[in-house]
Amino acid sequence: MQFQDDSSEVELRLELGIENVTPGEIFVDAKDNSLLIKLKHSGYIKTLLDTNSLYGTIKPSETIWYIDDDQLVVNLKKQDPKLKWPDIMESWESLTVGVMELLKGTSVFIVGESTEINHKIARELAVGLGYTPLNTKELLEEYAKQTVDSWLIEEGSDAIAEAEAAILESLSSQARAVVATLGGEHGAAKRPNKWRHLFAGFSVWLSQSEAKDEDSAKEEAKKHIKDGVQGYTNAEVVVKLGGWDVTYSKTVAQASLSALKRLILSDKNLPGKKSLYIRLGCRGDWPNIKPPGSDPSNGTDVFTPAL
Repeated sequence: MQFQDDSSEVELRLELGIENVTPGEIFVDAKDNSLLIKLKHSGYIKTLLDTNSLYGTIKPSETIWYIDDDQLVVNLKKQDPKLKWPDIMESWESLTVGVMELLKGTSVFIVGESTEINHKIARELAVGLGYTPLNTKELLEEYAKQTVDSWLIEEGSDAIAEAEAAILESLSSQARAVVATLGGEHGAAKRPNKWRHLFAGFSVWLSQSEAKDEDSAKEEAKKHIKDGVQGYTNAEVVVKLGGWDVTYSKTVAQASLSALKRLILSDKNLPGKKSLYIRLGCRGDWPNIKPPGSDPSNGTDVFTPAL
């Protein structure tokens, strides 16, 4: 397979592996976000490509394909010529390049029940995106000159949550960073009233799950969000983990990037709105940003920016 991004369109070349294939033996079904290619030859049907993870939307009606010797050439017209499309498949390399462009410098906050998992995934994402890895646990311990565990024994979880919230406030204007937050009851992200500055970036909740399959994981996530029993439900992306092994760090990081990609492609104005939210002082009115000078607590004068 060969893939090339050429400004307003992308070209895909597939080796057919069979000589003398006719156009009537090729089936190409191109949709906005998916592509299915089949070959029917000598009574057998072979799927050459089946993906619903195209990096951006395409214009199906303008898809052109033809046979060039032993290759099938497919030209796909992009809806957004400015969107870089590194690969036809959703690989780690294509996701890091593409999501970095989509984020437009907006930082990412990793939240969840485990401080260790948050740290591991944040570092993987930072390396892939070329962002700065930051860890609130390390920042807290550097500030307090003691471990979080000893601080917890001395002053309790509320004190640590307050301190982490103050650090998140200082990081809210930080661009191009992936921030690992504290897990557990003493983490600020666990508390719904501590999310004001977390909304300055895109948030990923690494949720440890007991679900046995994808459908039950989705239902579990919906229930958590509906119940709203913990601050993590404020996260914009949820990645369910059925257990944990450090060797799967990159797999979890890739799933996080894939989810972020879908989120931003659903509304490409989101990074700009995040920037506006920061400039207006992270007043806690996300996503219903209100005009400068208004009081977000009064619930009126919602401002929808033209971006």
